[in-house]
Amino acid sequence: MSLPQHIKSFISPLIPYPKRIYNLGGSSIAIFLSLLKEPFIMIEEDEELAERLLRDILFYKRLLHTDDTGCVFLPEPDTSTASGKRAEVVYKLSVEAKKASVITSKDALSNLWLPSSLKEDVLYLKTSMELDRLRLTERLRVLGYEHVSLVTEKGQFSVRQWIFDIFPSTEENPVRVEFFGDVIENMRVFDTETQKSISSIMDCAILPANEPKAGVNIMELIKGYEVFFAESAQEEIGEGHVLSKYAIRDEGVDARLLSIKGCGILPEERKGIEELATSVERLMKENKVIIVSSSVWQAERVGEILKEGGLIAPLLDIKEQVSYEGRISILNGELSAGLFMKGLYILTESEIFKKPPFRPMKSSRTSSLIASLSDLNEGDYVVHNLHGIGRFLGLLRQTVEGSEYDLMSIEYEGGDRLYLPLQAIDKVHKYHSKEGAIPKLDRLGSKKWLRTKEKVKEKIKEMAQRLLRLYAEREVSEGFSFSEDTELHREFDSFFLYKETPDQIRTIEEIKKDMASRKPMDRLLTGDVGYGKTEVAMRAAFRAIYDGKQVSVIVPTTLLCEQHLRTFKDRFSAFPVRIDYLSRFKSKRELQKTIKAIGQGEVDIVIGTHALLAKNIVFQDIGLLIIDEEHRFGVAQKERIKELKKGVDILTLSATPIPRTLQMALSGIRGMSIIETPPEERLSVRCVVSVFSDNIIKEAISKEIQRQGQVFFVHNRVQDIMKVAGYLRNLMPDLRIAVAHGQKTSRELEKIMFEFLNRSVDMLVSSAIIGSGLDIPTANTIIINMADKMGLADLYQLKGRVGRSYQKAFAYFLIPGWNVIHEDARKRLQAVQELSYLGAGLRLAMKDLEIRGAGNLLGPEQSGYIMAVGFDMYIEMLEEAVSELKGIEKKEKVVQAEGRGSSYYLHQTDR
Repeated sequence: MSLPQHIKSFISPLIPYPKRIYNLGGSSIAIFLSLLKEPFIMIEEDEELAERLLRDILFYKRLLHTDDTGCVFLPEPDTSTASGKRAEVVYKLSVEAKKASVITSKDALSNLWLPSSLKEDVLYLKTSMELDRLRLTERLRVLGYEHVSLVTEKGQFSVRQWIFDIFPSTEENPVRVEFFGDVIENMRVFDTETQKSISSIMDCAILPANEPKAGVNIMELIKGYEVFFAESAQEEIGEGHVLSKYAIRDEGVDARLLSIKGCGILPEERKGIEELATSVERLMKENKVIIVSSSVWQAERVGEILKEGGLIAPLLDIKEQVSYEGRISILNGELSAGLFMKGLYILTESEIFKKPPFRPMKSSRTSSLIASLSDLNEGDYVVHNLHGIGRFLGLLRQTVEGSEYDLMSIEYEGGDRLYLPLQAIDKVHKYHSKEGAIPKLDRLGSKKWLRTKEKVKEKIKEMAQRLLRLYAEREVSEGFSFSEDTELHREFDSFFLYKETPDQIRTIEEIKKDMASRKPMDRLLTGDVGYGKTEVAMRAAFRAIYDGKQVSVIVPTTLLCEQHLRTFKDRFSAFPVRIDYLSRFKSKRELQKTIKAIGQGEVDIVIGTHALLAKNIVFQDIGLLIIDEEHRFGVAQKERIKELKKGVDILTLSATPIPRTLQMALSGIRGMSIIETPPEERLSVRCVVSVFSDNIIKEAISKEIQRQGQVFFVHNRVQDIMKVAGYLRNLMPDLRIAVAHGQKTSRELEKIMFEFLNRSVDMLVSSAIIGSGLDIPTANTIIINMADKMGLADLYQLKGRVGRSYQKAFAYFLIPGWNVIHEDARKRLQAVQELSYLGAGLRLAMKDLEIRGAGNLLGPEQSGYIMAVGFDMYIEMLEEAVSELKGIEKKEKVVQAEGRGSSYYLHQTDR
């Protein structure tokens, strides 16, 4: 019997559909829906579950080769992108009258505009069409599109004389519309990164980027559809059928029980990945087994593990017409969970590896630290290498020697303008300095700018010489050259449960090269929360241990020490590595025992707080020092770290490196590695800044508890934290609340955190002690009280405590009132809200420079020079000075404009 008939046979007894269908475990709801021949609407509890279900349905439609009548996802109305997608769904269902099935969530079923108005709201463009350009601009604004200098995201448009760039809210790439007079001459889709054309098009439909207030329930658009609910999403929306993962509980209802369930069996049968083949072989005695893997790399890895256990599993591709003969096969595809029905097991990576795979995606932001065009707004100050400080006026298109070019327009003193081709943007920096600083514009052709640069260059060179002298001892000191990769290194790497991201691979190679050198490593590793910095650090630790060296891991808090201890022990569990810790969670006797073991070389890795920095801690042979969030340590502790650094390889980890550390890294004085690639299914944290309010707090907590989540409430004043906890208990009497702060005893803290981790506590009221490194996937709402009193890095770290899983997370920053907080606090909160996208940590550190003042590396005299040339230019000149003093030859950049032999600059005077 072939697989499709095997699966299809279970649905026939369900027609007509009963009121409730029970026992749909694992991904079997997706199988059920994928086999339906008529269109339907499926309503999930929340948006993330709906998206996951849609992916599973599409997987099974391909697997079973069923007719795809079309499935569309209807998101919640939160952003312009979501609004565009909602518009597209309504457009397909009403205007195009397509019979597509709809997958959605409870909260997405409101505020849909009437079909009759949508047809009028769509903007149709086609070549040879006559259209007034001013009217087009106004029409785009009405449709909710944002007028920008350069389109980089959906829902934006830009205008450069007769060229309109429009990024439709429903498309993956923007459209360039070129006019001849008021007639559309041609249209083409183009790439936002390269600005190059992808393809020409004859017409396009521009759907709204926002939603009109007039609405209609989606049920009016899908009359005749079967309606299904997840059990957790039951609402009085209309008649429908409940799909439940549970067994029948009420025999009195019209219900059916399916002999299909989730496959939690496999993880319970084995203790480790090495037992996978044995477990699968046991399942194969009475069942066919299909293993679904999200990538060819992971599929091949599973195949090798099975082969070592004596099982041969052919690798198939979900995209191809595959044969399902044989007792076992591995299928390359994407499925959230497996299932079991009589005679068949479908297993996924979540069952085999016990947690979902790490699938990388391209970062949505440019990796360049120097401002890109997407960072520039009209009116921003910019710095040109040769011409100095000017004001960015926007983009325009001009004909030069018969060819057309997109040009940046920069205004200088006296109204002079410089027109610069986009290909030469590397000559321009956005002007960064102390927030609010207004620089004086330079005059084109004047020698004043060159004199300013020379003066700053001399001072920078003097400072760089002093800097290099500070680091000279490390540069010339003899370090330890660690071994190249061996089979044991590769075996340790293979135990990592996920596929490394490209950034991780590059960073690992950079650290490997540093550690192989005779010069002691001093490298800063920065990356957003949850991007895999700890794994990179553990690879470095293994490299040190392999060569008989000890590793010291210094962390700022006892809670982070506990978490790192669990993480390291789990990762090194298959290897004979001795791991211990030092923190105030230990008794005096236990501390003395550990200290003695460190001195005698009986401990390979020791993890500790500032207790590890005490002078009585003597290592037998330390080879690697890992420092997590160095900015959280005090002055005395940093000085002690400096003493420990001599002759030892150093790896510093940070999600938001402090400006001083960032400057040193950027200037080439220490190595810097950046991890910018987020997990594919990781969602950005939604940030809300609000005045303190009972309603806001109650609503935020209730929403999280309703989806079976947990909440952090941060109040960073120990003296009245119990009063705040009492207020919250009165506000929500049924809530299970615990309080944690740094003045509690180690046993009290340990007990509280254990209860929170085991979900016997709904909300943890705490000080900022939770700010570093805690990884609790079930906690996805954080409320930060008196957020105006905290630094930018602290706010960002606290925000990073939520959103560690694939649930949408929320961060609420509470303030006493906008009129009573300091101007700097207002800017910090605005920055953390603006930089809420994935991977914003490094840019946030740059923003911190502006708010706090760029400062300097050695003395306050450098601030004036940063003001004179801007921070980006200052850093570039510092890099050049360091390279020159190191004897590194400078490589000149040659920039070529498209279609021309050399770079060119134009300027004109408008008076």
